[in-house]
Amino acid sequence: MVASAGGHVDGTLRPVPEFVIATDAAGVFDDFRSVLAGPGSTVRWVRSGPDVGTAIKARPADLAIIDLQIGSMGGIAVYLDLRMEAEAGRMEPLPALVVLDRRADVFIARRAGVEGWILKPLDPIRIRRATIALLKGETWYDTSYLPDPVAVPVPSGSIPETGK
Repeated sequence: MVASAGGHVDGTLRPVPEFVIATDAAGVFDDFRSVLAGPGSTVRWVRSGPDVGTAIKARPADLAIIDLQIGSMGGIAVYLDLRMEAEAGRMEPLPALVVLDRRADVFIARRAGVEGWILKPLDPIRIRRATIALLKGETWYDTSYLPDPVAVPVPSGSIPETGK
């Protein structure tokens, strides 16, 4: 579903990107608004899943930010609805960033084919990186859910030598 929304064909950003944040949690909205709002952008808040498509059709956006746990319609259902509407030609395609609650949610985001996801707890650096990448037409997948690799020492002599 990635289109040139939020950016020009040459990859430069539009001067005033428009964000739609779909969440019923004021804290999630505040986290994104604090990073994205300013004289160079517009931030809109939609509090109900079924209202997201209607809001975007009424006034197109450059990026949809969708909370997985939005009430009355889950975030993946909202994303799939937007994608199907775009594929049917009833609205312009736009990239989406889905806000996940836990590591296990990555599975469903991958299966749905979202352009980007970010895991809670949110921080300004990841929010900024994700939104810039998606506005440029790229994908962005938060890797903070991956465990840190741990080196496990192997006692000498515990691995048999072969080839002698």
